[in-house]
Amino acid sequence: MSAVPLEALPLDVLRERSSTKWRSYGPDVLPMFVAETDFPLAPAITRALARAVELGDTGYTPPNPGVREAFVGFAERKWDWRIDPSHVFWTADVMVGVVEILRRVIAPGDRVVVMPPVYPPFYDTVVEAGGVVERVPLRFDGAGWDIDIEAVGRALAAGARAVLLCNPQNPTGTTHSAAALAALADMAERFGAAVVSDEIHAPLTYSRGGFTPFLTASASARRVGYAVTSASKTFNLAGLKCAVMIGGGEAQAHLLRSLPSEVEWRTGLFGALANVAAFAPESQGWLDGLLAALEINRSLLADLLAEHLPAARYLPPQAGYLAWVDVSAYGWGDDPARRILKEAKVALHHGPLFGSEGIGHVRINFGCAPDVLRDAVQRLGALAASS
Repeated sequence: MSAVPLEALPLDVLRERSSTKWRSYGPDVLPMFVAETDFPLAPAITRALARAVELGDTGYTPPNPGVREAFVGFAERKWDWRIDPSHVFWTADVMVGVVEILRRVIAPGDRVVVMPPVYPPFYDTVVEAGGVVERVPLRFDGAGWDIDIEAVGRALAAGARAVLLCNPQNPTGTTHSAAALAALADMAERFGAAVVSDEIHAPLTYSRGGFTPFLTASASARRVGYAVTSASKTFNLAGLKCAVMIGGGEAQAHLLRSLPSEVEWRTGLFGALANVAAFAPESQGWLDGLLAALEINRSLLADLLAEHLPAARYLPPQAGYLAWVDVSAYGWGDDPARRILKEAKVALHHGPLFGSEGIGHVRINFGCAPDVLRDAVQRLGALAASS
């Protein structure tokens, strides 16, 4: 039985929100840039947070907030991934986890491989950890993106000490294959490098079995790898501050266990409560409904672009609600989002921030009502017609 798609909240209600998405621009702009969605919270999360407010439960996060057990159960149900609970830890958000791990697997000045186009904070995160960004772009063959294993190997042979992986990939929505992940792990192990995998978009994979957690790809992946994830992107919890860090083997778990206590203390209590509720079995129905709604929108976006921006290039993502769209044919400059915001009143993410591979591109958040998506693309079409 197929899930009933969730319905997004109406715009007048959404504009009462005080988050970045709804406070960065005026009411004449459709905000589709940052990774926040427009759906109501999962009921289990609403109940958990409302009960905490009722109790005045707003103190420090306890030594064991239940995040470990909740994520272990979720991973087994969702991906048949059986995790040793002693390998699971928590912190404030995914990028905090990435920085803290990188600080301990590289020395100051070491190079860290990133694979653009990629989530802009990856670049800053490497620098914050004391490293130097080593760009190894994804390969694009017109039908999709994949990891350039040979180029990663050359970077590691030349001295790079870690790989920062995005799986599923942001902004392209690519879910890397098990074979590619295993090959990456083998290459990292050959050169004594670590792999840190950001898997925050994993619950939003469309095809069942389409996502391979890096740490399940092979024995070598477990020997070199760390994963960092959260319920925040899927369940719209970014402001509540909680993420999960997983070590592939005992050596990696030992490193996570030895992190300063402040890394764990930075976890927000509401974030922990919300993540526990999100990872619980009772939230699976809500997630199924979200995926059904997003699947409608990723197909609708293809149809709308074909109608209003036929020269745009868009491959529907395999995971997530972020669309990577090449609009360079319209001559809107290296960073088309600037002109689109000014003249079409649609806020999209700036392609060049993802790397030079993003010149002429925009990233569109389609985690919204179909009518909002339709309005946005019609505005882009009107801009194209007037250009």
